[in-house]
Amino acid sequence: MSQIPLPSDIKLHKKSRTLELIYADGSFELPAEFLRVLSPSAEVRGHGIGNGVLQTGKKFVALTGIQPAGNYALKLIFDDGHDSGLYTWEYLHDLSHRQQEYWDNYLQQLADAGESRDGGMIARG
Repeated sequence: MSQIPLPSDIKLHKKSRTLELIYADGSFELPAEFLRVLSPSAEVRGHGIGNGVLQTGKKFVALTGIQPAGNYALKLIFDDGHDSGLYTWEYLHDLSHRQQEYWDNYLQQLADAGESRDGGMIARG
C-alpha cells in the first residue's frame, strides 16, 4: 500500500485567498473558491451518489482558518460559514495534483446548469 505524501508546509495566504501546500514534488496554491466548491462535506457532495449540490456564488469566498483534524485531515473554515468538510491528506494531495481537471469540470457543470461563479443565472438566448 503506497503512502500519500504529506505536505512539508502549509500556508494560508489570506490576501490572495489561497492555501499553499508544499510537497516534495512542488508547491501548489489552491484558491479558496476551488476548495469551497469541492468541499468533501455532505452539504456539497450530498448523502449518496448523485445527490451533490452544485455550489454557486463562491467566487469571492475566503478562508479564515485551518485546523488539524487528528493526524489525517484539515478542517477548513470559510467566511461564508462553511466549516463542515474534512479535507484528508489524500484528498488535498489529489486536489493539488489534479487542480486544472477538477476546475474545468466544475466550470462545465456551472455552464450546463446555466449558473455562474457569482451566483446568478446566466441568460440563455
